[in-house]
This record gives sequence, structure tokens and C-alpha cells, in this order.
Amino acid sequence: MNFENSSYNACMAGRNPKNEATEHGKRLAELRKSAGLSQMEVAKELGIPQRTLSFYERAARQVPQDLVRPLAELFGVSPEIILGLGEESQKKRGPKSKLERLFERATHLPPAKQDLIVRLLGEIIGNQA
Repeated sequence: MNFENSSYNACMAGRNPKNEATEHGKRLAELRKSAGLSQMEVAKELGIPQRTLSFYERAARQVPQDLVRPLAELFGVSPEIILGLGEESQKKRGPKSKLERLFERATHLPPAKQDLIVRLLGEIIGNQA
């Protein structure tokens, strides 16, 4: 197997010398488990060896750039979550508010209705400022 230009080598260069799970690795493992997927299933979906995914979860300081988007799509999260950006807003405790639930439902509406919602909110919020 030739890993000369692979994501594996790109990550190995920045590996964690203590061989303890990094924040990126912990996040990746948590997302995978939350999705109910095994390392083997995720690795197969990404087209990488299972041991490479195991390394990313255990010792890599970050996920290779070429895997960020596929991982985000696989886990149903934004690339920012995979990269650990803006995490604090994602760690909000408690149930979602009524407004958050409505926004989630609104994302499934046709674009014309989404535009109407955006305009209405803009007017309402703009008048409050």
C-alpha cells in the first residue's frame, strides 16, 4: 500500500506524541458513536483504512482537510463542528427553544417561503433595534 500522498501521512506529521486522544479525536469519536456507526463503517464510507480512522480518533491533532466535508455530511453536522469551531454555541444545555424548532422546520420549506420568513424576521428585528 502506498501512503506517500495520503491523508494518513499528512496527519502523522502532526501526531500527538503522548498518544492520548486529542480534542479533535474525541469529537470525531463522539460524532461517530452518536451517529450509531462503527469505525469500520465510517472508514468504508470515506474510502480509508479502519486503522487510519482509529488514528484520527486517538492521536491526530486534526482531521485532514480533504475529509472534513465528507465527515460533516456523514454525521449530519457542519464542517465547523468537525473542525471544533464555534463549539460553545453547539453545547447549549437543555431542550431546544420553540424558535429553534421552528427554524429547523423552516429549512425544509420551499425557497420562496424561506425568503418570506427571512424578510418578515428582518422587518421585525430591524424595528426592534
